[in-house]
Amino acid sequence: MEYHKIRLIKNKVEEQIQVEEQIRQLGTFFTLITMGGLSMALFGTNGVRGIANEYITPELSVNLARSLGTYMSSKGTVAIGCDTRISGQMLKSAAIAGALSTGLNVIDVGSAPTPSIQYYVRDHADAGIVITASHNPRQYNGIKFIAGDGTEFPRDGEKDIEKIYYSGKYSIVSWEKTGSFRTDPDVNAYYIRNIINSVNAETIRGHSFKVVIDTGCGAGSLTLPFLLRALGCQVLTLEAQPDGTFPWRNPEPLPEALTELTNLVKMTGADLGAAHDGDADRIVFVDENGQFINDDVLLAMVAKYMLEHEKGPVVTPVSSSQRIADVAKDAGVELYWTAVGSINVARKMMEVNAVFGGEGNGGLIFPKHQYCRDGAMGCAKVLEILAGGKKLSELAKSVPHYFNEKTKTPSKNKQVTMEIVKKEASELGHKLDTTDGVKIWYEDGWVLIRPSGTEPIFRIYAEAKKQDRAKELMQEGLNMVLKAEKSSTLK
Repeated sequence: MEYHKIRLIKNKVEEQIQVEEQIRQLGTFFTLITMGGLSMALFGTNGVRGIANEYITPELSVNLARSLGTYMSSKGTVAIGCDTRISGQMLKSAAIAGALSTGLNVIDVGSAPTPSIQYYVRDHADAGIVITASHNPRQYNGIKFIAGDGTEFPRDGEKDIEKIYYSGKYSIVSWEKTGSFRTDPDVNAYYIRNIINSVNAETIRGHSFKVVIDTGCGAGSLTLPFLLRALGCQVLTLEAQPDGTFPWRNPEPLPEALTELTNLVKMTGADLGAAHDGDADRIVFVDENGQFINDDVLLAMVAKYMLEHEKGPVVTPVSSSQRIADVAKDAGVELYWTAVGSINVARKMMEVNAVFGGEGNGGLIFPKHQYCRDGAMGCAKVLEILAGGKKLSELAKSVPHYFNEKTKTPSKNKQVTMEIVKKEASELGHKLDTTDGVKIWYEDGWVLIRPSGTEPIFRIYAEAKKQDRAKELMQEGLNMVLKAEKSSTLK
């Protein structure tokens, strides 16, 4: 009975989260104003997302795949796969049909993590389509394009595909020129083998780490348990059965959703706990004491390790903590800030030949493996770091300490509001960074104000050496947005 009570409470909490996500999704649908009137901006920060069979329909999947085929001039091979969401097979089948109808050859790689499919595309295809909504709630799904080098599709390519989609003019070939079709069930095994080859596997095996993992019934269930066992770990699993209904928790691995993981780490004396999001391109950790590792701490911690072994540039979004900037400065290397979004980070890393990059959300990018967020690779690399002899809690304390605060607020007119905020910020006399929104640097901290790329909201991030100051900066940023929003409605 206690189990069912807990389950009901969790379900009620998740229902509230889902309501918030439905509000959030409105920003995906109606964010682009054109001269011809209101038009849908299909691509958000990471692909096209919405509620499955309401917005993300088989028709949408067919036509987006047709748009890709038209963009590729009906030539080449596309690998198509999905995460474990129950709508995935439906949408994957539609995408396959659309691609074949334009003459593209298709490899169906089945269910797999996004980074697994990206690695496969890099070596075996000219493009990829991943059916996934990543960390969004269970009722969502999405469509994400992969470039031939395994990276996320470039922004200008997305815009070109969007134009083709809205034109409805697809390069449909005659019956005898439709593409070939085959399946490849080896995509996950291929991915796992190459992660093992990208880390010091023998050193990891020599420590026989005890690891508790929560793959959330997502795509990581198909790879992470097998990778860790191959690395000689004693693996205890939670939610490691693929189940697109996500029966226990939503796909996003937030600290409050990982109580079972933290408890099991403490009960079993494990060396660490790890959890994936729905498509396993992100990874988060709890230490040996069951304490959640702050995402920005993780980013700085791994950056520090990588720079100890190879000097070179580091790349991260403007929303990331000053921790990684301090680490880069101590190592004597260049840090490049980008707009928010893993594709922006990855492309900049390629441009400057970075040795490491990532986002403060568990999205770690190891360029010698591949230029994309990779949760399983991140887990293997953290084990390699632990093999040096320090516990995860000790490593977390080895990076600079800051306090972070963040909030969000609705916006009816993001563009006008942002211009007003930038004007007011410029009058403050502080150093500004307008890479993505406006980041105001103070002597004792910073505040970032940026409009969401997929939601009708502003996000406000703040950081300082003292918690009270971080809260104060966050409030200042929020007040600027509220004031600007009020002014924008009068225009």
